[in-house]
Amino acid sequence: MKAQPAVLFAAAERVAREIETRASGKLRTYFPAAGPLRRELYPKHVAWMAAGARYRERALLAGNRTGKSDMGAFELALHLTGLYPPWWEGRRFPAPISAWAVGDTTGTTRDIVQVKLLGAPGALGTGFIPTHLVLRQTRKRTVADAVESVWVRHVTGGASLVQLKSYDQKREAFQGTAQDVIWLDEEPPSDIYAECLLRTTATAGFGGGILMATFTPLQGLTELVETFLPGGTVAEFSPDAPGAKYVVMASWDDVPHLSADEKAALLAAMPPHQRAARTQGIPYLGAGVIYPVEESDITVQDFALPAHWPRGYGMDVGWQRTAAVWGAYDRSADTLYLYSMHYRGEAEPPIHAEAIKARGALLPGRIDPASRGRSQSDGQQLLQQYRRLGLRLEPAPNAVEAGIYEVWTRLSTGRLKVFASLQSWFEEFRVYRRDDRGRVVKARDHGLDASRYLCASGVATKPAWSWLQTLVPQPKPQPRRTAFVGRRQQHTAASLGWMK
Repeated sequence: MKAQPAVLFAAAERVAREIETRASGKLRTYFPAAGPLRRELYPKHVAWMAAGARYRERALLAGNRTGKSDMGAFELALHLTGLYPPWWEGRRFPAPISAWAVGDTTGTTRDIVQVKLLGAPGALGTGFIPTHLVLRQTRKRTVADAVESVWVRHVTGGASLVQLKSYDQKREAFQGTAQDVIWLDEEPPSDIYAECLLRTTATAGFGGGILMATFTPLQGLTELVETFLPGGTVAEFSPDAPGAKYVVMASWDDVPHLSADEKAALLAAMPPHQRAARTQGIPYLGAGVIYPVEESDITVQDFALPAHWPRGYGMDVGWQRTAAVWGAYDRSADTLYLYSMHYRGEAEPPIHAEAIKARGALLPGRIDPASRGRSQSDGQQLLQQYRRLGLRLEPAPNAVEAGIYEVWTRLSTGRLKVFASLQSWFEEFRVYRRDDRGRVVKARDHGLDASRYLCASGVATKPAWSWLQTLVPQPKPQPRRTAFVGRRQQHTAASLGWMK
């Protein structure tokens, strides 16, 4: 039975499209100027690529399915071929380059990095490198279909070389030769990252190379992530000085290619404690996180607190950092709002005391019980010293686990909210965790400790939270006086205004 002309025509069209795709790769069609996936709808992705012209080190911390691996492969293919599009504002290499493309393991490098660059096994050219520009390949002996090296024709007529590596080869495999471009897909161990940075610094032909890292930060606030997000700050960090680090954090809201239905299906399949990392690129603290709640669930925009809400603060002292956190209690909803924070290091008690009194000299506080020990500076008891400086302080309960449980209970039930302006508090919240032995990591936790003292003191009083006070003391109710006229009880003249 002969095939119909329409069927033959459709088949021929598919073959033609496949030939065109493999001949040009994705370079010609990626980030188009028009259409539902046009460049202007990906401002963070475009900005990250453009930053390559100024910054040696770049990281794209992004959620799953945001195109982070595509970004690394696309830019690397441009550098390997020299086929920069007219709209390109990033780094340009005028001649063939030497590069590394690195994945987590040999297997994942083949399945992700190699596929993005070259295409799936048997489908050469369906990746970002056009098939007609692939001059030669060598393969690994240890893993089937795994490519080791690829020579790519450059527009100048020479050949670029890209080697595919993996972190399981250990640091020694990254020693030796200088590289113009290194793309790290998935987060590397810190020693391998340091070695790669040395390889790009050592390049001479182009005045230094570039190092690109694209990953979802599922390992949490690691040493590497902290170099891009100092102090756990989630806001993008881009110093003005050329050559410094540059980071972009891309979430599902930054990509138009994910539909609402796709997002809902993906979100339902994720563990709640990984959602911030997998959808927004926010570092995940893993099983060690102490308060596994979403920031968005506890953050409220600053608002004018009602005058009748009683207030107080918790305080944690130390030379490196002293923190005080103020809370206002809504009795009707049994909800505590953290609304202000003093956060300063290397200052004497009078400095801290003045800053605290400026927020309400009459407000009571609960302080770290360790302040009853002697200070290193002058041998005085800090608690008594702060009292002499005018603070109304009492020692807070210091049962650590009980205090953590009280904070966690309030956070998880929506009865502890934090003003969005308390950025130092959120920086600590993001890294507050336990080590592999279950112990609380005692680093950058002063604001969280002060919050714990505040919450633990709330339930330690009878009735609960009775130690808090309004900013303006409420007048005590006066006893009602009555006047008798005959047998009828009348209100006083003061209340009715007809008798003096």
